[in-house]
Amino acid sequence: MRFSKQLTLVLLTAMLLTGCRAKNPSATESAAVNWAKHHITVGGKYDKNPVPATPENIADGKQAFTSYCMVCHGLDGQNTGVPFAETMSPPVPSLTSPRVQAYTDGQLKWIIENGIYPSGMPPSKGIFNDDDMWRMVLYIRNLPKQGSLGEPSVFGGSSK
Repeated sequence: MRFSKQLTLVLLTAMLLTGCRAKNPSATESAAVNWAKHHITVGGKYDKNPVPATPENIADGKQAFTSYCMVCHGLDGQNTGVPFAETMSPPVPSLTSPRVQAYTDGQLKWIIENGIYPSGMPPSKGIFNDDDMWRMVLYIRNLPKQGSLGEPSVFGGSSK
């Protein structure tokens, strides 16, 4: 009886320590998490953007994005000049990636508003109003060419 308790304790300890290792997710794990985000955890799938995609609204979205999001996503939304973007776990996604662009406008607005836990994506509810968040969605749908805006000055770059 004593031996089985010790064996159980050793096995449990080994499982806990093995489960605590930091490692990159496998392709299957990443696919499962991305599917869950797109279909289960991220809300707003059927919400429609009430703000028209005019040049002025896209420019306003860029300004709001630049004031809050550029620290992690770069000025162009593609991580240009962000030194830690690839080393975070999970890495900061390029907003032009097919994975991000596959979200509906409502889902993008939901992510901006609520963030994604436990990633580093913080919520901006209370920082921006709904129209500002919808304008950021417009900017994300109309991002410039990668690197065309320079690097954020906060990381030593010069914005264009």
